[in-house]
Amino acid sequence: MDALMAARELGKAIQEDQRYKDYVAAKAANDADEALQGLISDFSAKRQRLSVEMQKSEDQQDGETIRLMNKEMQDAYGEVMKNVNMANFAIVKNALDMLLNEVNMIISMSCEGEDPATCDPHAAHGCGGSCATCGGCG
Repeated sequence: MDALMAARELGKAIQEDQRYKDYVAAKAANDADEALQGLISDFSAKRQRLSVEMQKSEDQQDGETIRLMNKEMQDAYGEVMKNVNMANFAIVKNALDMLLNEVNMIISMSCEGEDPATCDPHAAHGCGGSCATCGGCG
């Protein structure tokens, strides 16, 4: 089996993993949640308005307006993240991202000559298994 064929098999294995299935289900729940979609639209509009204001020259910017717009955008983001579907999505996306980081570490370590069957992506960077204090893999 060549590397590209193995990559396709890996892709298939990832799609069979429960973390991927949970991600797909959570994404579908987000897409179907009309209230969440409204919150996301509101947040996006506020972010866009702030971006337009920030692109003005300094002499045309109003610091108070920018401060207020930034607070409104942060509040809108908070509302998005309070949504139960979005909160679940963040959790399952993090789990999938962790899986993909581990896969990438194994591939990287293998390319550096380590044994793909035994290399430990956690040990490579002194990982203790908790991502709470981690600066990221790789």
